[in-house]
Amino acid sequence: MGKFIKLIITAVITGMLLQACTGTKKEKEAQNPNIIFFLIDDQRNDVIGCAGHPLVQTPTIDKLAENGIRLTNAFVTTSICAASRASIFSGLYECRHNYTFGKDPLKTGYVKNSYPYLLRQAGYKTGFVGKFGIEMENQDSMLAEMFDYLKISPRSVPYFKEYPDGSRRHSAEIKGDQAIEFINQQSKDQAFCLSISFNAVHAVDDQLTPGNEGHYPYPASAAALYEGIEMPEPKLSDPEIFANHPEFLKNSLNRERFFWRWDTPEKYQTNLRAYFRMISGYDNVMKRVIAALEKKGLDKNTVIIYSADNGYYMGNRGFSGKWSHYEESIRVPLIIFDPRIPKNSTNKLSEKMALNIDIPATILDYAGIEQPDIFQGRSLLPLFGGDENNNWRDGFFCEHRMDHPLIPKFIGYRGERFVYANYYEQEPAYEYLHDLQQDPDQLTNLAFHPDYQQTLQEMRDLCRSIEVILSGKQK
Repeated sequence: MGKFIKLIITAVITGMLLQACTGTKKEKEAQNPNIIFFLIDDQRNDVIGCAGHPLVQTPTIDKLAENGIRLTNAFVTTSICAASRASIFSGLYECRHNYTFGKDPLKTGYVKNSYPYLLRQAGYKTGFVGKFGIEMENQDSMLAEMFDYLKISPRSVPYFKEYPDGSRRHSAEIKGDQAIEFINQQSKDQAFCLSISFNAVHAVDDQLTPGNEGHYPYPASAAALYEGIEMPEPKLSDPEIFANHPEFLKNSLNRERFFWRWDTPEKYQTNLRAYFRMISGYDNVMKRVIAALEKKGLDKNTVIIYSADNGYYMGNRGFSGKWSHYEESIRVPLIIFDPRIPKNSTNKLSEKMALNIDIPATILDYAGIEQPDIFQGRSLLPLFGGDENNNWRDGFFCEHRMDHPLIPKFIGYRGERFVYANYYEQEPAYEYLHDLQQDPDQLTNLAFHPDYQQTLQEMRDLCRSIEVILSGKQK
């Protein structure tokens, strides 16, 4: 094994040891912070105002970023909601927790190491509102042990609830009502953690004829937004970019759903406008929840975390959905706001690599709770202390293992410079190698370039070696 591979694998193991050390139990403060965790569905990192998006209106999120910390290099390790939510829940890679659509329920041992279970065991009041997205062993009894307040919506919930008087209410607004109900039940005497998991901005998974709302039904509060604004063409929309893909990606679900939502100017304009309205709609719900905190006098001691379960193609590369190795698929927003940090210490950006599996470790660290040794993520709190954190990761393993005839499986490694992906069930296996320094849009596959064969072999060995370590199958 080459020196490069040994160094990287050592770094992975060292990182796992460091996260265990940084997660050791510390003396609890007189009052542990409350925690609210907003999780969005299907939204990548650059589709928020504070990330520089020229059109989308997200004033609540932007204010959290202005007064908190935005992690500009945040990623998911698997880009699909079931596996990603299980990873956020358990602190584990998919290859370890082995849960995604079509797989056996998440094992009870992993559930008992989840952040809500451990928080409630430590005396936190725990609540969950919205899309749970995970099937667990002994689900009903485990949910009762994990949450004091529970309002789960089905994965494919209709976006509108009809009322007897003929009115209707959007599911994001209903989740806001439920979150506020939980907050109004809390007091300053006991810390709480509330997870608010939106179905928005997930599309309606049917081949619809675009009408007023297209595939993205939005709340009435956002209906007037973006009216008359011409939606810009998607980045990387040149047909040549799509044409350069291998056949298994050209014929994937990414392409099939492109024809549902983005393939004509009419569909594109209707759906993108509606998608932005959904984003602004849940942003308004977040504003209401934060206002309820302030009204109860709980805002000064409540940490707020905002992220998404995976990235999203909006016609980019001729694709829709997620499920692949490109940046649009795996990058997500991540903002952490802690009102206890002095204002002159906020409004910071961190460029360190953060992962969805870091979120549960961070939540437990805020609560002063020892994180389980099995966790594969690391608390993000050391990044906020002003030091360089030179032992922080400079790359991560990524994967997608769902059994679906139109979603090709892959494993990969996303480093600071090189990105490697192996679609291992193709005959023969199809590999990608991108140089982000020379080609940030990932338009050139260097796996077949003679000058990059040594790098390809190093990335190939690195990826397979780390997979063995993370899966727990090493000898």
